[in-house]
Amino acid sequence: MPDAADYIPAFKYGNKLYPQHLVLPSMPLEDGKVWYVDGDKSTGGGGSTWADAFGESDFNGNISALGVGAGDVVYVAGRTMVATDTDPISYTTNLVINVPQVSLIGVSRGRTQGGLPQLKVGATTTSPIIEIKAPAVLIENIGINGAGGTGGGIKLTDDGGTTSAAFGWSILGCHFKNCVGTTATDAGTGGAIHWGSGGGAWQGLVAGNRFYKNVGDVVLPAGASTIPQDIVIEDNVFSGPAASVDCNIFVGSGGINGLEIHNNYFPCNPNIGSGSNASFLVLTSCVGLLADNKFAAQTAEGVTTEIKFGATQENLVPTTMFMANNYGEFPTGVGAGLISGEIFRT
Repeated sequence: MPDAADYIPAFKYGNKLYPQHLVLPSMPLEDGKVWYVDGDKSTGGGGSTWADAFGESDFNGNISALGVGAGDVVYVAGRTMVATDTDPISYTTNLVINVPQVSLIGVSRGRTQGGLPQLKVGATTTSPIIEIKAPAVLIENIGINGAGGTGGGIKLTDDGGTTSAAFGWSILGCHFKNCVGTTATDAGTGGAIHWGSGGGAWQGLVAGNRFYKNVGDVVLPAGASTIPQDIVIEDNVFSGPAASVDCNIFVGSGGINGLEIHNNYFPCNPNIGSGSNASFLVLTSCVGLLADNKFAAQTAEGVTTEIKFGATQENLVPTTMFMANNYGEFPTGVGAGLISGEIFRT
């Protein structure tokens, strides 16, 4: 059977076609370029092919310093492991995405800690691993491990456009682990995905991610100067086990308008030692919908008790957040088995 070499002379004489030469219809690419990052390559590559990819130390600081422009796509390879490795080989970085409409996409072998290229905190341990400071940024298939840092995983920095605006962002299919804020037992000070003090960063999507052992998973700190709007949190598996987590979704004073939280799994009742919240949810002043979520049982000294949601309960859900089709485990008696039941406001 004839192949492409029979019709294209360049292939007949030994030239090859590589993935970087292909643009798929689904690729988020407009008039921009495609760039490549491979931590196993030496520093100083040109970044335009996998063979000449940017190295680990290039992948740090403002992404614009690499020549990445508006609308560009940046692919990140996982670091090479050997058969005896028990943890991913990581990139160490404090990466700032300061260019609009950039897509940062990891080469994925599944949404697990070892299946995604993993980023850990760089030289500045008080700064986030990734900071978004431009609009319409996509981060997909990236592993974030916050061990050793207090700046959290991904930070959304928006001051209303004076120096940065971060609206229209999407964080999809990522894995977050060990992310904490400035206080190691208070989700209100930071976490895996968190807003800066300016708030803002409207029109955001958190979808299909796995969170594990983060003190806080999605966090808007109290006192944000601008209320975020139109935030969708869907199809995620949030952090456990209980002893590592203070709050899965924390929204401080001011709240979020148009907050939709649906079809997520909350596998434990957060209960980190000396925790400030010990709650699945703190949704202060939020307006929106909490629907189709599954919550684990609440346990104290081996006795399972009812999970309570409401404006004055440990899971703070104000009356401005409508609730529908949320389920948890309820006791049928002390020491007895559990049954599933729909959760209502208490």
